[in-house]
Amino acid sequence: MDQNYGVAEKSFDVEKIREDFPILQQEVRPGVRLVYLDSTATSQKPKRVIETLDQYYREMNANVHRGIYQLSEQATEAYEGARKKVRAFINAASWREIVFTRNTTESINLVAATWGRTNLGPDDAILITEMEHHSNIVPWQLLAQQTGVKVVAVPVLPDGLLDMEAFDRLLRTEPIRLLAVTHMSNVLGTINPLRELVDKAHAAGALVLADAAQSVPHLPVDVQALDVDFLVFSGHKMLGPTGIGVLYGKRALLEAMPPYMGGGDMIRRVRLSGSEWNDLPYKFEAGTPSIGDGVALGAAVDYLTAVGMDRIHAYEQQITAYALDRLAEVPGLTVYGPAAQRKGGVAAFSMQGLHPHDIAQLLDAGGIAVRAGHHCAMPLHEKFGVAATARASFYLYNTFAEVDTLIEALNNVVSKFAL
Repeated sequence: MDQNYGVAEKSFDVEKIREDFPILQQEVRPGVRLVYLDSTATSQKPKRVIETLDQYYREMNANVHRGIYQLSEQATEAYEGARKKVRAFINAASWREIVFTRNTTESINLVAATWGRTNLGPDDAILITEMEHHSNIVPWQLLAQQTGVKVVAVPVLPDGLLDMEAFDRLLRTEPIRLLAVTHMSNVLGTINPLRELVDKAHAAGALVLADAAQSVPHLPVDVQALDVDFLVFSGHKMLGPTGIGVLYGKRALLEAMPPYMGGGDMIRRVRLSGSEWNDLPYKFEAGTPSIGDGVALGAAVDYLTAVGMDRIHAYEQQITAYALDRLAEVPGLTVYGPAAQRKGGVAAFSMQGLHPHDIAQLLDAGGIAVRAGHHCAMPLHEKFGVAATARASFYLYNTFAEVDTLIEALNNVVSKFAL
């Protein structure tokens, strides 16, 4: 390992961080330690998050908002406290702009079904990109079928960056009312220049929804500095549990949007002749929420804040740069996406003569967990002329030694199959 990389790893004290993640200590089979390189799909959980979830169910399990007894008030305080932690984490102006959902996908569908159906029609267009996750493509296609709105896409260049000339041209020539764009690609790792995109979209009269599922867990995100209108992300990708996600929306927009679902908690008054909606954010949170998951998400926010998002991002850029350097040494291997300074901790690749599923299975024999497939980004893979890729992704608990283990295993694959 290059000495500079070793200094970076030591200064971040990744070994100390790894002690907080019980799953990383296990052997997947006798003598084979787990090397988890699939945090883009879902992150592992530190003890603090696991213990918080356990503590909630052991000590304060009750429904929120409705009860006037002590246990319910404790649960409500913990759940709403997590909302306020999320608000501070992304620097929203108010906790009322933080809507809890199940995940990023539900957050996008909520905006499509409420703001989209109310405001868009056949004379309008939604601008997406070729690098979007299916969750930021399909809801808009469904909306197009329902309302006649047009969906157009910004091309991706061969280096994995957005074609900004095409972006500018589409803003000029199409009636764009909404830009729905990923902040960071889950395949290429590309970190898009979100503030620049927002400024140009706003100048053209369009709102912006940012899919931040891959950015919020890995780098500082300030919704006010970015000036996004909507921003969405998932708890399970940022050390939290599954079943909890976030929709941030500017308050004026959320106030004007109709509810997504009807039921308990989202109402102020119900009569047989009609109902009145609750205040934000509860207007969009019908029914009993994922209380324990929300409380545990608050613990994940605490953990990430304590480590420092600037430090996490800097470390991931270093380990990604190291991984890209080492991957370039493997014969017959192609990595997709831009250079390390323009991307997050993602390395999607293909190997000549081998299907990605076979690569993943061979790596699994050595305890290395990587993703294989189209990663819910089929149009992007079609753009690059491949049906699927293998993907290694990195987080704050991954080490340079694990990168070396990956490269050694890939070289063994090359030798075995004489690629």
